Amino acid sequence: MRTTAVAAFASLFLLVTACSGASSEQVQSAPPVTSKPAVSKLKVEQVTAGLEHGWDVGFLPDGKILVTQRPGKLALVDGGTKRDVTADFSDVLVRGEGGLMGMVISKDFATSREFITCQTHKEGDNAVDIRLVTWRLSDDNASATKVKDLLTGLPVNPSGRHSGCRPTFGADGALLVGTGDTARPQHPQDRTSLGGKVLRVDAKTGNPLPDNPFISSANPNEQRLFTYGHRNVQGVTVRPGTGQVFTAEHGPTIDDEVNLERAGANYGWDPSKGGTETEYDEGVPMTDKQRFPDAVSPLWTTGEITEAICGAEFLTGSQWGTLEGSLAVTALKGQKLLLFRLDETGKVTEVTLPPEFDDKFGRLRAVRGGPDGALYITTSEGKDDKLLRVTPGA
Repeated sequence: MRTTAVAAFASLFLLVTACSGASSEQVQSAPPVTSKPAVSKLKVEQVTAGLEHGWDVGFLPDGKILVTQRPGKLALVDGGTKRDVTADFSDVLVRGEGGLMGMVISKDFATSREFITCQTHKEGDNAVDIRLVTWRLSDDNASATKVKDLLTGLPVNPSGRHSGCRPTFGADGALLVGTGDTARPQHPQDRTSLGGKVLRVDAKTGNPLPDNPFISSANPNEQRLFTYGHRNVQGVTVRPGTGQVFTAEHGPTIDDEVNLERAGANYGWDPSKGGTETEYDEGVPMTDKQRFPDAVSPLWTTGEITEAICGAEFLTGSQWGTLEGSLAVTALKGQKLLLFRLDETGKVTEVTLPPEFDDKFGRLRAVRGGPDGALYITTSEGKDDKLLRVTPGA
């Protein structure tokens, strides 16, 4: 059942005031006064409909848009027209939270026509792994063919639970991938597992990059790690002009987190309780500072509720007025868009809920900035889902 507007704003009050790892002054203080014109409204337009769990959005050089859909479907959006792109997704395990998930358009798409997806993989009816796959889009945009498996061996749960999986390019061209722990207690703290991590790999080879924090490890999985100790990272974005990497992560029934990633750091999720539990114990803290004193505290949490925050993206361009530089985060369960103002260190100074996205469009998943400066958001209701275009209003 969807919340009423009153309940949603009450929820927002909890969101703004219940923070872990940042003081209430940091969260509630007003942003610096600027001379930029304030944006009083957001304009929300429907680009297209008829999607099914639109998971991610990628922008082609000619202005067209690719959209992955969790049931193993790929759509091309041209203006307001949507058409299916033919591709063989028969080996995609579509179950629970698993399926065809995150996507990035390759940096050299103009010449290679390649893009990368993250997808759960099966052989027959058996779940095998989660993998990154490189595809090539045909010249007429009608079909896509598989080029190669870029990276295999990410753990998978046969139920599809906590599959992650969001790829994003870093400021230096590295491929950053947020992964889920697949609801297995040992994965988040096991640095030889690719689950419950943020990975950093070469987008052409899937290999670890030579300046990764654990590159000296003998284990190739550990070499690929950027950070660890995560539960289910579904949003990864880079702050323009800084290289700072921010993530949005699902908590259990509490404490969804927004984090600032630090190379080599532990983010403190350990449902195995130091390897003493074989069951997935979700009663442990999202960031267990008692067990891991050096774990990185979140910038912000939802406190005693969960919103199932998902995609994350920064608003860029002077057209956003005082909202320029804000971090936009979508919520599935919460059915809203949250805007975070940050100081230069990344600390949250204010959280707002635009009324245009207060329980108006259902579950929201992807959020990506388009080359036109607009924000593009997908709904994830599972039937007649929408691609929305968001710009500053009057």
